[in-house]
Amino acid sequence: MFDFFLNVIGKDMGIDLGTANTLVYVRGRGIVLDEPSIVAIDKEKKKVLAVGKEAKAMIGRTPSNIIAIRPLEDGVIADFETTEKMLRYFIQNVHKNIIFARPRIVICVPSGITPVERKAVIETTEQAGARAAYIIEEPLAAAIGAGLPIDEPRGSMIVDIGGGTSEVAVISLGGIVVSQSMRIGGDEMDEAIIYHLKKEHNLFIGERTAEKVKMEIGSAFPLENEEKMEINGRDLITGLPRTIIITSQQIRKALEKVVNDIVNSIVEVLDITPPELSSDIMKKGIMMAGGGSLLKGLTERVSRETHCPVYLAEDPLGAVAIGSGKCVEDFDDLKKYLKFSR
Repeated sequence: MFDFFLNVIGKDMGIDLGTANTLVYVRGRGIVLDEPSIVAIDKEKKKVLAVGKEAKAMIGRTPSNIIAIRPLEDGVIADFETTEKMLRYFIQNVHKNIIFARPRIVICVPSGITPVERKAVIETTEQAGARAAYIIEEPLAAAIGAGLPIDEPRGSMIVDIGGGTSEVAVISLGGIVVSQSMRIGGDEMDEAIIYHLKKEHNLFIGERTAEKVKMEIGSAFPLENEEKMEINGRDLITGLPRTIIITSQQIRKALEKVVNDIVNSIVEVLDITPPELSSDIMKKGIMMAGGGSLLKGLTERVSRETHCPVYLAEDPLGAVAIGSGKCVEDFDDLKKYLKFSR
């Protein structure tokens, strides 16, 4: 009877609704979907043409009547209608054999989100098909997903660097003691690379190329073996295609301001952390999660600046989604971390 009920309403879900990517965790199945948070829309027909990977492939390649939209900016909803369509698509995508999917959903939000933004996330999630929506702050979700002992009377520090936001938090006894949420992340790193190549090389590249450069030769700390990469773009003077060779040292220089802002935020949070909890962090270290934490040399840079051990979560990209998923797997025990829709 219970299985039949699930086949009618759908299984509970945890969603990491990120600026760059959306990850969906389904109860009993784990992470089943990881797609870019992008929607391609036909402006004339007002129709959704593609969502996720298919929509991302269209960026910079669409005719005038088609636009590829990122409905989230800096970790919050910028386009409510498009976000609802995107969420509805993801819910239906993972419930293909469900008669009438109305799952209970735990959705992650930045800790610096305003009450108005929080309400908007809940309403959008319910309108997209959730029978009940709950939200959890991203640092808590990331800490749960990374396996930190957040319920214990000791300090645990989590740094979650996403596409649009970077979250730094110290957690003890199941709550956030001190935190800082910055609306910078992986997207700002991409923009910094685009700006650097414009300024220094008169070369214009797109977002996808900048992201590829960041992932392949980007770094926050000198590398043992510095790297080079061939980049294709448009010459800003002649307007013609041009190819240049760029080095990891040059990209590190381009990323320095964004990286420095993130590191300074971590130092500032440590500076206002109660001494007993600071002592715990000095011993146990700092846990890093999110796609931005995969930037080469970032853990070494943070460790040098904070004088603390620094570790990457076992699954940096999935930590937030896993944390929200654990909340739906063990809802009664972990609902204390959630904010309710009603």
